[in-house]
Amino acid sequence: QVQLVESGGGLVQAGDSLRVSCAASRRTFSNWAMGWFRQAPGKDREFVAAISRGGSTYYADSAKGRFTISRDNAKNTVYLQMNSLKPEDTAVYYCAAAPRAGISTSKGSYDYWGQGTQVTVSS
Repeated sequence: QVQLVESGGGLVQAGDSLRVSCAASRRTFSNWAMGWFRQAPGKDREFVAAISRGGSTYYADSAKGRFTISRDNAKNTVYLQMNSLKPEDTAVYYCAAAPRAGISTSKGSYDYWGQGTQVTVSS
């Protein structure tokens, strides 16, 4: 069993920055691809960013140029740095893990999910 615990969410103003983190319970973290998804009220959970085992990254169009995903394998942690936040970024942010090397934007490709952390951006 793998546990993922997100942290770092909060209430910020439009234009601010925020970093959310996701700590994994397994030492095999370095072998996994990791992803960030988000879900706003009344909407489906959507892909935000992903990072491969080797450190390659991929972003949703809404995140390109503003968000950065990174990982620290020594700490079993993946991060999502969010800059220039907008009210439409308001959502619960979830991290997800897939026991493979490559990136996927599909929710179904990820085996493990965290409980989510709320990010609220006021205008």
